[in-house]
Amino acid sequence: MARLHRNHSNVRRCDDRGVILLVTLIFLVVLASLAYTLTTTVTARRHRRQYMMDYCTARYACDSALKYAFTSLETVEPNLISRPNDLDFSDLFAMSEPDYQEMLAQWVTLNPGRLADGPAAGADVNDSNDVTDANDANDVNDIGNTADSNSLVATSAAPGDSNSLVIPGPYGPPWPYIVEPMEFEIGSAKVKIEIDDENAKYPLAWVLLEDEKISKEAEASFATFLEWMGFEAEQIDSLKEELDKIREIRPFKLEFKPLAQSASASSSATAVSSRSRRRTAATTVPKKVVTVAEQAARQSSDLSRLFHSSLVDIDVLAEPTIASDTRKESALKYTGLWGAAKVNINTAPRHVLEAAFTFGGLSDAPKIAEQIIQRRREKPFENIEDLRKSLLTYSVSIQKCENFITTTSNYFTVKVTAVSGVARTSTVAAVTKEGNKIKQIGVISD
Repeated sequence: MARLHRNHSNVRRCDDRGVILLVTLIFLVVLASLAYTLTTTVTARRHRRQYMMDYCTARYACDSALKYAFTSLETVEPNLISRPNDLDFSDLFAMSEPDYQEMLAQWVTLNPGRLADGPAAGADVNDSNDVTDANDANDVNDIGNTADSNSLVATSAAPGDSNSLVIPGPYGPPWPYIVEPMEFEIGSAKVKIEIDDENAKYPLAWVLLEDEKISKEAEASFATFLEWMGFEAEQIDSLKEELDKIREIRPFKLEFKPLAQSASASSSATAVSSRSRRRTAATTVPKKVVTVAEQAARQSSDLSRLFHSSLVDIDVLAEPTIASDTRKESALKYTGLWGAAKVNINTAPRHVLEAAFTFGGLSDAPKIAEQIIQRRREKPFENIEDLRKSLLTYSVSIQKCENFITTTSNYFTVKVTAVSGVARTSTVAAVTKEGNKIKQIGVISD
């Protein structure tokens, strides 16, 4: 009996220990969960706080760099270069990556000493444009000097390697840059500035032309451009429908006349008569004349907002047609979304040229584009009259296209990207440049 009692006591003691152990385990699990939750919360708050600090730094650097770019752009005069013996940028958009690499390899084989004429392998080809002090605007004055950029330059790859080739654009740097991209630091943020020639791209505004007499030519021009980029008929029609809705809101005009804007307003003028009576007389404020330049600027600003709205499926244009380590091609890269009216024949690639000269005749457009590409490699066209004299056979077609072409660029986009820690910000601004006067069209910040 005593033995049975002792066994029962041992069992109860073991049960108590089991309960204590279970409670201890539960307590430890709860404590670990609380510690994990607390650690996670603290870490998340720290990351959010750090991200906000990084974002503010990146945003400040981006805004500062944009002001710096505007100031620098005032003094930059983009100079077109001669490149008769170099590979041409005009058809790179249509070349597959294997074809592109094969072309480079063949060029190196046929020109074994060409690379030796440029900077030595391993040289910093961006050294002349290196900006280390963003507060010194004079440091960037040389970025418009591309006179020595008319050769293929070697990067850090070994001489003779096709991967070391950079095909110069019309200004020297790769198309569509007018100067080499600039990279520098502002505080802890790394900043990159890129300036594009907007007149070298296909103006999407052409699809919105209000002149019904050339509506068919405008449609053919749009189709030519997108077909070169590999778009199917259904995709072209879908984009056309979206742009037709924008045209109902804001059609595109090619020509403007000075407009006398009604600025009359009734205002109360109080006068005292001989009988000391007050009377109210309506006075008229003189009409304000809106200049052609002001109207064009308003149109560009309005269209840029519409093109960057949800009314247009930009993602379709942004779909890559070619993506590799060296090249990224898409229709969006060659599309002007800032209301530019004309294409620069000295800087536009083949498909943009053909689309522009479609307004003069669908059959003549490819021939005109080819002759322009061959001629401008040696010497850019000075003006449209120079183009007409050089291509007398197509003078009639060229005359029909005069409202759509130019030989100088005055529309540019400035893209600034700033990275600080894990935060990244970017701003794209479109501007017009007349001499050293810069006028902002619009800004999009991300």
